[in-house]
Amino acid sequence: MNDSWLEIACEIPEEYGDVVAEFLTELSGNGVCVDNRAVDAFSPSEIPASVRVTVKAYLSADDDPAPRMGEIEAFIAQLSHRYPEEVFASPVLTAVNAEDWSSSWKVHFKPLRIGAHLLIVPTWEEVDSREGDLVIRIDPGMAFGTGGHETTRLCLEMVETVMAEGGGWCEPSLLDLGTGSGILAMAACLLGAGRVLALDIDPDAVEVARENMALNDLAGRIECGTEPLESLAEGFDIILANILAEELVRLAPHLVERLNPGGALILSGILAEKESLVRRGFAPLPLTYEATSAAGEWVAMLYRRGR
Repeated sequence: MNDSWLEIACEIPEEYGDVVAEFLTELSGNGVCVDNRAVDAFSPSEIPASVRVTVKAYLSADDDPAPRMGEIEAFIAQLSHRYPEEVFASPVLTAVNAEDWSSSWKVHFKPLRIGAHLLIVPTWEEVDSREGDLVIRIDPGMAFGTGGHETTRLCLEMVETVMAEGGGWCEPSLLDLGTGSGILAMAACLLGAGRVLALDIDPDAVEVARENMALNDLAGRIECGTEPLESLAEGFDIILANILAEELVRLAPHLVERLNPGGALILSGILAEKESLVRRGFAPLPLTYEATSAAGEWVAMLYRRGR
């Protein structure tokens, strides 16, 4: 794992945060951080109408940042031209240590209840669990996924619902595609999944996922790897894919090939404005669309394959 990274910080109006975050995620291939500006005010009337946020992406210090910085500057320039009434600051490039990035999560990451039974707890926090809680202790490190982001939370809620409803499975097999910190795979395992395979194209994310699984005594129950979806031969009863909308559409035929008859496919990481893109991409395939869940600017979608 790299010990040093290049941080690209873009200060922008809050309402454009998701758009810039998605662009930076796709460009960098890594997760992003969004820092909200602290507001020093005693009443709502004193809070500025336009709150600004800083979206941060990270590149390996071994890479030449110039080409990607050029793409980011061009993207910000396009936003400035499209919305001349807004102020988009130029992106700022700085070097950071891996420890600095990892520690920055700790300020905002607190114990979080999701769904009926899941309790997500950072490794550095203590919490009193209740009867029936399924506790996941997690240190996101350099990987995406604490449960706090809407895309992860929607996916966790949907997989809990799907597994509670059942699908004729005793212990369903499950594929977590784009596992990041491993949080979805661990939740599925605690909820009763049998065979669980967690994949990510980023070796650093897989390393973090394995560490988190060991923390939760789940290392022996979940297999991790970097294999591409296209190389798999086995089928799964449930597939979770929390990745970008365009990548979901590209992988759609391969996802269906790996989904067992009667299986459930949960798609997340989709901006609400791109739900129609995903719906069109999956429409020709032998799947039945069942539901969409929304939170903030994001949606998760549930499909099933007929028996």
